[in-house]
Amino acid sequence: MTTALRRRSVLAAALGALASPALAQPRAAWPDRPVRFLQGFAPGGTTDILARLVAPYMAAQLGQPVVVENRPGAGGTLAAEALARATDGHTLMMLNNGFAVSAALYRRLPYDPRADIEPVAMLASTGLVLLVGADGPRDLPDLIRQARARPEAINVATVGVGSTQHFVAEAVQAAGGFRLTHVPYRGTPAAVLALRNGEVSVVAETASAVLGQIRSGEVRAIAITSPTRSLLLPEVPTVTEALGAPFDIETWFAIGAPARMPPGATERLTEVARGLFGNAELGGRLADLGLSPREPGTPAEARALVHGEIARWAEVIDRMRMERQ
Repeated sequence: MTTALRRRSVLAAALGALASPALAQPRAAWPDRPVRFLQGFAPGGTTDILARLVAPYMAAQLGQPVVVENRPGAGGTLAAEALARATDGHTLMMLNNGFAVSAALYRRLPYDPRADIEPVAMLASTGLVLLVGADGPRDLPDLIRQARARPEAINVATVGVGSTQHFVAEAVQAAGGFRLTHVPYRGTPAAVLALRNGEVSVVAETASAVLGQIRSGEVRAIAITSPTRSLLLPEVPTVTEALGAPFDIETWFAIGAPARMPPGATERLTEVARGLFGNAELGGRLADLGLSPREPGTPAEARALVHGEIARWAEVIDRMRMERQ
């Protein structure tokens, strides 16, 4: 072998030795660091409760800590913006109806709800209740009679403009033909406290967030928005029963991720969601909170559901002739 050939052989072998480890090195499994789990509402609400409930179960499956981070404000859009802009590949968000409502309500958002954020898997759902104080209206028909007698003189509190609670309150008013004055508060505890103090007369909230206050007698639930009565609140009639017309709105919860995630991350999250759905212990804890586990589905199915909800709420806004912000 000539000197030149020997040199080329040695060079090729050296290059091969340098390249082969990189070629043979498997891609790091996702996740390889702690995961941030954003939620866009104040502590104490259903979204916060659910996020903190499922986080340890997610962490056990992922092998990394899952840290819940509250980013309240603007109907959840602050958290959604943080999710859309996240580039670390380890940021997720608990999506809920508020995400779809905001996408339908706001003309200009600092992110594209359809293109920048990927719904990955469904987790749970629950109905919403209308709450009154101990001396408030006896039932929804009684509230409607009082509101019609004094249009917009009765206040209804929610966790914020553009929140699911806000739009559900609007939908009930539209269905019942009455008007209340909306008063936004920063979180469920503040809204319920305002009700107890007589600052507002009605609160619209997810059933799971106020079960404790209802059971203690601090407040009374006069109607629930789900199509059937809650097993945990069997004495509370549905809006359908009260109005004598179909009414079906439940708030849902799903895992959301930035549109650009590391390879394999979405598939891994789908597996995790299926594990959560099949966990009997978690299912029991959800039921205790008035939440119903949802079949996770595929990412394509979750995307179709969430995008369909955006279209649904856009139709509601048009029907109510509400001004988009």
